[in-house]
Amino acid sequence: MMLALFILAVLGCGIGIGYACPPGEWHARLVKPTFNPPNWLFAPVWTVLYVLIAIAGWRTWDAGATAAFTVWLTQLIVNFAWSPTFFAAHKMGAAFAIILLMIVLTIVTILAFARIRTRAALLMLPYLLWLCFAAWLNHSIETLNPHAETLAPGAGSTQVQL
Repeated sequence: MMLALFILAVLGCGIGIGYACPPGEWHARLVKPTFNPPNWLFAPVWTVLYVLIAIAGWRTWDAGATAAFTVWLTQLIVNFAWSPTFFAAHKMGAAFAIILLMIVLTIVTILAFARIRTRAALLMLPYLLWLCFAAWLNHSIETLNPHAETLAPGAGSTQVQL
């Protein structure tokens, strides 16, 4: 399979889920930590990460490493579950559990890739770093908004940060 197909598939799924589950009004109403990046930054960061993830997966698939490729595919499927859980279902606790699982699976993927294609493993490192930051962000938003799961998208709320 050509590299371009890997990139199109991974990037296409990521963009599709982003459009299907946008942050929206509910997310805009949440109290954010001071280290929360501006909204415009997420799309370019995820675009670069998905391209790197796709290249890493292709390099391993091209090497015929079925077990490593299966772990890569599993972490990618789990990755695609985060946005619907956080942005659509408003389940920040479940989203945090998903992102912790993503971190574990990504570490396993990196270790598996390192045995086969070192560069593929290295391509996954920026993703792992971003996942760790995203987990911190997810947990911080959840802590600052303990009743966010019940906040209706159109309802007004008063949130006080102490």
